[in-house]
Amino acid sequence: MKKNIIKGAAGLVVALTVLVIGCKDEFLEIAPTGTLSRAQLTSAKGLDAALIAAYSQVNGRGGRMSSPSNWVWGSIRGGEHNKGTDPGDFSDINPIQRYEYLPTQGVINGAYSGWYEGVARCNNVLALLADANDDVSDELKTGIEAQAKFLRGHYYFELKKNFDDTPYIDETIDYSTEVTVAEVANDKDLYPFIEADLQFALANLPETQGQVGRVNRTAAAALLGKVLIYQGKYAAALTQFNDVIDNGVTSNGKSVGLVASFPDIFKAENDNHEESIWAYQSAAGTGSVNNANPEFDLNWPYNTGANGPGNCCGFFAPTFELANHYRTDASGLPLFDRAFNLPANEVVTDQDLQSSEPFTEDAGNLDPRIDFTIGRRGIPYLDWQEHPGFDWIRNQANAGPYSPKKYVYYRTDVGTYQDNSSWTPGYAAMNVNIIRFADVLLMAAECEIEVGSMEKAREYVNMVRERAANEASWVTEYDGSGFAANYVIGTYDTPWTDKTVAQKAVRMERKLELAGEGQRFYDLVRWGIAAEDLNAYIAYESKLLINAMGGASFDPKDLLLPIPQGQIDLMGDVLTQNAGY
Repeated sequence: MKKNIIKGAAGLVVALTVLVIGCKDEFLEIAPTGTLSRAQLTSAKGLDAALIAAYSQVNGRGGRMSSPSNWVWGSIRGGEHNKGTDPGDFSDINPIQRYEYLPTQGVINGAYSGWYEGVARCNNVLALLADANDDVSDELKTGIEAQAKFLRGHYYFELKKNFDDTPYIDETIDYSTEVTVAEVANDKDLYPFIEADLQFALANLPETQGQVGRVNRTAAAALLGKVLIYQGKYAAALTQFNDVIDNGVTSNGKSVGLVASFPDIFKAENDNHEESIWAYQSAAGTGSVNNANPEFDLNWPYNTGANGPGNCCGFFAPTFELANHYRTDASGLPLFDRAFNLPANEVVTDQDLQSSEPFTEDAGNLDPRIDFTIGRRGIPYLDWQEHPGFDWIRNQANAGPYSPKKYVYYRTDVGTYQDNSSWTPGYAAMNVNIIRFADVLLMAAECEIEVGSMEKAREYVNMVRERAANEASWVTEYDGSGFAANYVIGTYDTPWTDKTVAQKAVRMERKLELAGEGQRFYDLVRWGIAAEDLNAYIAYESKLLINAMGGASFDPKDLLLPIPQGQIDLMGDVLTQNAGY
């Protein structure tokens, strides 16, 4: 500094000389405005604020690609939805839905960076804990550590599911110093680290929390079970799921269970219900739409005006094949082995019909969950109006005839559970369920088939189907003339003795129940049937959406996303690219 000053103008040297003579060195030591000292950050308030920042990143703020809904990575890649809208809008998603991922794609780097931002925030909390002030009790330290490790386990699980092994960075690595290649290479299995974090969380989180958005012991058991089932550790996973089923409580103290009515799962006024094991908390009217669930700001019917929600932008359109999955037989059971795609079983749509042209609605048997999962012509769209079809679809030739329906706000939510303070009214306050009880029941059923009782598995699947059969879950016509479609749903009344038959039933139920919730692609991968299932989906869908899906195919490399090329370049080729890219 002194050498640079001396080389400056003579007047500056004189001025500095006078200043130094007149003042002590401490005069120049002024903390930058808006910063916190380490002593402040290691206080109880400072540690909690750092922990809240780690929670905040769960919704992928700063980029919707790392949001917990996984609407792109789980649902679009899983064949439940397509990008929708127009081919030129957010075109970076086009290669994702066609399984033509590129290492240079911004959406892939956005997901990778968003999840690592979460990891970094958790590591910051854990590093600060090591220097916690004397007034921070051991009990508080343990509680903060358990929450931070739960969240870090979540972020690394998302990285593992999408990229396989990526660099494992914990709170012991000092970012301000040089690190070795061994410390940041992506050659270590992430699962043992994820399990260790979640085991610590399980052992140290309380049964309930003073704030409902904070994770508790039941959430840790559920997430640990999910991590274990992804590794095929069925017996260990079942132990965790049984704990949730038998003893689980939500963080606000409710015994876990199924919400009585399927649509009530997704109503903002019913947030933090008994089925909500872990949810990202959303709110409206707070002064920032980032406190809502901003990852859905594009995923609404298009051109609705005041007669529908969002009014933009037509993304996340349910696929033809997803709708066909909801066809049922005379006893109300699903159709298997892709029989739902046969011409006689396809759900009737208004594809290529203007809204002004006559349309006859589907009259066949349907699982009632179709009409709280998919917006389709002639069926009431929540409490707004009947879906008009073509007029609410931005580009039907590219997207198909359907609109998303889960995580959509009601007309009665406007101004309360919906935020009007930004460019779009499509910021809603319903929570995003990351793990809910039906998900746990169906994973437990999967484990029972592998290492337990197929009859127990049938019981769990029937519990989910019985809830769907509750007529309070069914859409009625606005004029009170009856149900909006021919809903026929039944349970599996014949004992399961064939493992293959039981597996098909559980896998089908996961799609029917959890469609649009970001699960499907990961399920297909862990079951080892992704290529078979998705190529069959492409073959069917590409005949109907030639421009969007024609010529697409799913290859073995598509099981994983590529490591972003920008990250490889930034780290000087330390990272190993996934095979095939």
